[in-house]
Amino acid sequence: TLEELYNGNFVEVVRNKPVKKTASGVRQCNCRNEMKMTSMGPGQSQMTQEQVCDECPNVKFVPEEKLLEIEVEAGMKDGHEYPFVAEGEPHMDGEPGDLIFKIRQSIHRTFERIGNDLYTNVTISLRDALSGFTMNIKHLDGRNVTVSRTKVTWPGATIRKN
Repeated sequence: TLEELYNGNFVEVVRNKPVKKTASGVRQCNCRNEMKMTSMGPGQSQMTQEQVCDECPNVKFVPEEKLLEIEVEAGMKDGHEYPFVAEGEPHMDGEPGDLIFKIRQSIHRTFERIGNDLYTNVTISLRDALSGFTMNIKHLDGRNVTVSRTKVTWPGATIRKN
């Protein structure tokens, strides 16, 4: 949420990760194609291609529940990537890849974030637009921000509060 991106938060994600465990038996692994030269007679030879594999211990994948904690730092932007090294899907003959979480900002009912600025739309009466107004807007961290104007306010005006 926009509140979490503004204030910061810790988000816990439960992941059922397949983990490689040894199993009984052996399997073919590290397969590669090798060229084999066969002598057919004096001055004649034939090259053939054959697949050569090693024997490795058999493995199976067992799902394990793992708790991952993501720190949403105050001020993070939409689309920020949060990597977990070696937490991705495991491979039969290799190391697991990285798991990358992408921070997505959900739509907020009051504020819109553009860059590092927050914008909101408020409706005021014609009297307030002509004579000035004072109003409180509840900020993302819970405090009230007072916005006041003593001049005429035109439709679509942007008031900057520092």
